[in-house]
Amino acid sequence: MADEENLPSGWEKRMSRSSGKVYYFNHITNASQWERPVGDGRGEPDKVRCSHLLVKHNQSRRPSSWREQNITRSKDEALDLIQKYIEQIKSGQEKFDSLASQFSDCSSAKNGGDLGLFGRGQMQKPFEDASFALKVGDMSGPVFTDSGVHIILRTG
Repeated sequence: MADEENLPSGWEKRMSRSSGKVYYFNHITNASQWERPVGDGRGEPDKVRCSHLLVKHNQSRRPSSWREQNITRSKDEALDLIQKYIEQIKSGQEKFDSLASQFSDCSSAKNGGDLGLFGRGQMQKPFEDASFALKVGDMSGPVFTDSGVHIILRTG
């Protein structure tokens, strides 16, 4: 589609099978939205601030955490948990920081998942790309890294 050339990096136009309406999908963050995404015209920031919720699995580079000495869940089971958390957050049933505090396999859980400010080159590439592609206040879909499966919330 000719007007895809004007979409910000990572975004593509898609058609909803259920409603027949156009929506936009970001293949970097796995986020989707009805509104056409717009670039801010200022370019990319040097640093972003994000919180995340990490669910490790038995193929994670270090399959243990503060929650579990030996993580045995499969990658599919980790993804199922992440999808459940995303639904709970989107429905308003749970808050991101509350779920991250209770269920994230990262030590950032003690801060509600807050990772603070970071720049390019400080995180694993899929995590970095997703973080920089999100707008402040936006939440990613599942993001896969060597550490496990993440939900990322851009906070700054």
